[in-house]
Order: sequence, then structure tokens, then C-alpha cells
Amino acid sequence: MSDYLPASRVTRIKSSASVAAAARVRELKAEGIPIIDLTVGEPDFDTPDHIKEAAVAAIRDGETKYTSVTGTPELQTAILRKIESHTGHHYERNQLTIGGGAKQVLYVALMASLNEGDEVIVPAPYWVSYPDMVLANDGTPVIVPCGEDTGFKLTPDALEKAITPNTKWLILNAPSNPTGAVYTREELQALGAVLEEHPNVFILTDEIYDEIHFGDGRVTSLVTAAPALKDRILLVNGVSKAYAMTGWRLGYGVGPAPLIAAMNKLQSQTSSCPSSISQAAAVAALNGDQSFVRDSVEVYRKRRDAAVEGLNAINGLTVAPAEGAFYAYVNCSGVIGKTAPDGKVIENDQDFTLYLLDAARVAVIQGSAYGLGPYFRISFATSLETINAGVDSISDAVNALN
Repeated sequence: MSDYLPASRVTRIKSSASVAAAARVRELKAEGIPIIDLTVGEPDFDTPDHIKEAAVAAIRDGETKYTSVTGTPELQTAILRKIESHTGHHYERNQLTIGGGAKQVLYVALMASLNEGDEVIVPAPYWVSYPDMVLANDGTPVIVPCGEDTGFKLTPDALEKAITPNTKWLILNAPSNPTGAVYTREELQALGAVLEEHPNVFILTDEIYDEIHFGDGRVTSLVTAAPALKDRILLVNGVSKAYAMTGWRLGYGVGPAPLIAAMNKLQSQTSSCPSSISQAAAVAALNGDQSFVRDSVEVYRKRRDAAVEGLNAINGLTVAPAEGAFYAYVNCSGVIGKTAPDGKVIENDQDFTLYLLDAARVAVIQGSAYGLGPYFRISFATSLETINAGVDSISDAVNALN
């Protein structure tokens, strides 16, 4: 039998760092090694009962067949109603795509639009999958570092400098994974003013964490702040994070009709349609009682505050409170250059995260995986008990450094 030769799109990308970290934690736990896991970017809550019951009812009622590529009419209506309520913009059904999670929608958007040589601006820190999605679809990621001095947010000047005649997309993720950064309306308007001068640039706004926000009012969407860009914005969202439905795999996007048509054509040749059961559950999530969302955000707020207070008390670590999502992006520059008890020098954030895993049995993800070090990301989408235990173990491990 001949050897398998992977396609070039496979060899030029790497596996997801967050998925790999979670897999390593599972392996260690399977070996009987207790690990405090602060890596997982998914709610630890169960999916609300009314959503689960809607899925069970759909199964019992025989709603187990193929649906339209663009989903059931009920789900289309629920999504479009939510988008209009949150952004102030009306979208038609031919401007809507529904996929197997927001991640699939993002990937298909790039597949439908990128040609070799096209550039995609990716502000860093970024969600780990963005650059590899671009590479897998023949594009060139243009990484723009956005440091702590700007709140990890893209500035108009940095955006202007990154745009070239080959720029096809800007990816804008807020609230951000991994930093929790949220753009103000004024900041979005300033970015919008730059983008209005570059009509060749489309904007992909990943708003999957928009319901998890610790400030007053709603997170402002770019399409709300800069309505003149509506015909160039693909807004992506889903039910995974807000409704604790990560495994249900249901995401959606709204944007320019020609792009949506191309995306739906690709989906028709891949997964045909999203799960009919997940669609029924998503209708219940979007149309039903929203108290779960409000209550879970308050729980996340308490966990965030505990994590930030505990981590800032550790000499060599600093972290600002996230404005949204459920992550803390911790500056560990104060421990770089120190020596572990075994004599190994901590040379970068990856060394530090490996040290924490070995010495403290705490799993976190290095900031270099998100394009900006020396930091590490923790998730506070886990119990307060786990967070406190993790912070205490990190503190002991840091205190052991020389």
C-alpha cells in the first residue's frame, strides 16, 4: 500500500493549541494524575432544561430529517429577530447562513472568499484557529500585535498600516478570546472610518461571546457603530457559549447576499445542513427564557474577580479584569528568566506553562499560541473552587522559582 501524502493545506497548518491542551489534560487524568484544568473554553453549566426538552420533543415528533441548507424557517426567524434586536439592522433570509457551530461558519466564509495571495488581517492576541483557517484556504494571515497598552485592541493607525491592495478580510473578535477585550462604540467608529477608505476590505466580526459582558448595556457590534460598512460585514455568532451548548454545534452568520450564497453552496456539498435536533434546541434557546444567560454572567463575574484578585497577588504576574468572555490573559513577564527548582530556566511563556503543569499540576495555555507573549490564558468557565485551587497552586509554584 502506498504512503499517504497529505495535501499542502494540511501540512501548512497546525493543530489547535487549545484542543491539544485539553487532550493532554485528559491523558494525564486518565493516567491517574490529578490536574487542575484551567484551559477549557466552554461553560461548565449544563444546557438549560427547556432547551433540552425542545430537542427531545423534536426527536419524538420525528423532526429528524434533512432540513434546508439554510436551516428551518423557525430557526431562521429566531436568528434574524435576535440580530435585528441586537444590532438595529434588518437582514433578509438570503443574507443568513447556519452551520455546525460558529467555527464552521468562519471556516466556510474563508473558503468561499480567499484566493492565493489574499491577505487577512488578524489582530493578536487572536483565537488560535484564525491564522490556520486562513492558511488552510490559501490566504496569508497578516498578524498585527495589539499590546496591553491598547487594551489588546486594534487601533486605527495599526489597521491603516496593515492594509494593502491584497487585503481581503479583517477579523475582529469581541469580546475577545483570549483577552476578554471589548471595543467601545467610539473605538469601532474610528476603525470604521479607516475601513470606509478601503472598499476592498471585508470584515468578519466574530461575536460568539457577545452575551457574556461585564459592562453596562450590550456589546456594540461593528455593524451598529459603522452602518455604512454593512454590505462588507459578515457577523458570526452561535449558541455555544451563551447557552452552554458547545456540543450541539450550531452557529450562524449574516452578511452580504452574494457571500452567503457562496457559503451555502459550499455547505450543500459538505454537511448538507446543520443537525435538525440542534436547530430545534437553538430555537428554544433564542426564543425562550433568557434568565440563564443573565444568571451565568453574574457567576462568571464572581469567578473573574476571584481569579484576577488571586493572580495579581502573585509576585511576577499581573492581569487586568476581562470586560467580556470568560478568560484571563495573564502577563507572566515577571517570571521569565527565573530558575525552577530542577535548574531549568524559564525562558518564555511556554516554558512557564509547562512548569505549571509539571510542578503545580495546573493546566493553562501559553500566550504564544495566541500570537502574543509572554502571557498565559486561563478560563474561568469552571467552578470557584477549581479557580481558587489553581491560583493557590500557581502561587506556590511561582514562589518556588529563584
